[in-house]
Amino acid sequence: MTVTLTERAAKHVANFIAKRGKGVGVRIGVKTSGCSGMSYKLEFADEAAPEDLVFESHGVKVLVDPKSLPYVDGTELDFAREGLNEGFKFNNPNVKDQCGCGESFNV
Repeated sequence: MTVTLTERAAKHVANFIAKRGKGVGVRIGVKTSGCSGMSYKLEFADEAAPEDLVFESHGVKVLVDPKSLPYVDGTELDFAREGLNEGFKFNNPNVKDQCGCGESFNV
């Protein structure tokens, strides 16, 4: 079981943490939401919770709560720029279907 970051995503997270002046990595999870059932939660983590599973990619820690791991296992998080837009993109092999806007998914 693992969750990884691309090199581009890891650099973006590391730069953001450096600008903030604090943080241990990025926390990834899921919540019930949207028209397809689930959506991703993504936030910068100042510390790891005791129950967190910790993965590391390109020197950046990825924290995942145990309840979310079955839904995001094998996911690669990328950071993409498309025209004037930029943001994180979840490449999740578990997704069976997602809504038209891409904000929610089901497994």
